[in-house]
Amino acid sequence: MTNEEKPNTGPLADLRLIEMGTLLAGPFCGQLMGDFGAEVIKVEPPGKGDPMREWGQEKSHGKSLWWPVIARNKKSVTLNLREAEGQEIARELISKADFLLENFRPGTMERWNLSYEELKKINPGLIMVRVSGFGQTGPYSKRAGFGAVGESMGGLRYVCGDPSTPPSRMGISIGDSLAATFACIGALTALHHRERTGEGQVVDSAIYEAVLNMMESLITEYDHAGYIRERQGSILPNVAPSNVYPTRDNNMILIAANQDTVFKRLTEAMDRPDLAEDEKYQTHSARGANQVELDAIVSDWTCTIDAAELEELMSESGIPSGKIYRAPEMLEDAHFKAREAIIKTQHPEFGELLMQNVAPKLSATPGSIRLPGPALGQHNEEIYRQVLNYDDDRLATLATAGII
Repeated sequence: MTNEEKPNTGPLADLRLIEMGTLLAGPFCGQLMGDFGAEVIKVEPPGKGDPMREWGQEKSHGKSLWWPVIARNKKSVTLNLREAEGQEIARELISKADFLLENFRPGTMERWNLSYEELKKINPGLIMVRVSGFGQTGPYSKRAGFGAVGESMGGLRYVCGDPSTPPSRMGISIGDSLAATFACIGALTALHHRERTGEGQVVDSAIYEAVLNMMESLITEYDHAGYIRERQGSILPNVAPSNVYPTRDNNMILIAANQDTVFKRLTEAMDRPDLAEDEKYQTHSARGANQVELDAIVSDWTCTIDAAELEELMSESGIPSGKIYRAPEMLEDAHFKAREAIIKTQHPEFGELLMQNVAPKLSATPGSIRLPGPALGQHNEEIYRQVLNYDDDRLATLATAGII
């Protein structure tokens, strides 16, 4: 069965989302909604489209290997939103949609005559999902706000990395993805409200606030204890033993045995039950105070065992642990395979592609990957004919004028 033929049984299959915006902070929200069945119509500028089409290049022929993932389950139409006629067509599409998703700099939609105040006149139930660096209000709202800036101001960058180096970035665009995830939560929450009242509303997801909301008790610790979290490398301060430890065969394994009962099981696996009775390691607080010394003891032990044997021993002992995975290890892992965490999909240019599957898993109405990222304007005919009832003459005129 080809991707185009796969049935859409997702729980959002009766909903339509118009996706505007580029790169990650908005489009990842669209990906999440599409994964669970929403009809996602991605509006792109004619000629070039979303810059994500050029990110994550594959060296052999310069095609993006990121685009098939971030744009999966979406339909691409081209539309020039900078022209009045393009804006009018956008309003037609939006009038027939449940959601409008955008991540332009605040004020852009208003300049294009696509403010929520105008749009709700033609679609009172519209849920407008807005993702930006700093939100739609406040003194920083008009600033350009990429994910890296949100990660910095939201507190994440300062605590990432080794204390001997400047703050590190994560290996992924986590700020953008977090803002998009919060946007998705907001969209579905607003949908529930609309089901009860018929009213639409605006979902305002700011990157820096999404990051801030993941920062645990960072603010409260400073407010009441004057404590500022610092970069700690591979550990959490005062949580031990919980670290990445070396093995005899030059691998690494993460062991998290900081809870009292789990630590006792670790000491038994190490043939060092005396450690659990030692007042320096007997309680969570004591282990935290002696974290460096305890980590050295555990490391000296793990260095005597190969990774596979150590992982098996940890599993048998009921101790949370795991190897540090890259893509190759993920593809070989039996658990990944059993749960279909990585799935094969067909692409018209690449052939068979592997990518992460939909998460979370739903027992009755699971999401699915029905098609990978589409070609630019691939669905112009389908959407403009079937949704807006445009005929051949109208489509030809719009194409000639550069509107689509």
